[in-house]
Amino acid sequence: MGASRNQTADWGVAVGDTARFTKTVGEYDVYGFAGITGDFAPNHIDRTFMAAGTYGERIAHGVLTLGLSSTASTEIVARAGGRAVSYGYDRVRFIAPVYIGDTVTITYTVAAVDYDERKTFADIVATNQRNETCMAATHILKFLR
Repeated sequence: MGASRNQTADWGVAVGDTARFTKTVGEYDVYGFAGITGDFAPNHIDRTFMAAGTYGERIAHGVLTLGLSSTASTEIVARAGGRAVSYGYDRVRFIAPVYIGDTVTITYTVAAVDYDERKTFADIVATNQRNETCMAATHILKFLR
């Protein structure tokens, strides 16, 4: 299944390929995501509620942060000139909060290639502007013929 760093799949992806995406998470992003998903938990939208708690302010939805990784995976696919679909995410961890106004950088690195199944397995790490890790996961892409 694994590939050496120098070996490239016939669909143009190699272990070690990396893409990054950076975005400042704004109030519009959090409210828009709440509207799309229906998740209006006070953690995300109620400033007064959150001021009295552990975090002290509103935090973005964890899945919103995970969703930002989609842009990085799309860049990997575009560079390869291929077509792929997301096959899922494993071991998703929301390690630290993402606050409204934080700038998040997604680093997406291909860690393994399954040539028979035409799948890649990538490590995803999200960090904020303070270089704190906010989220980590493994993403599986299935490359189409």
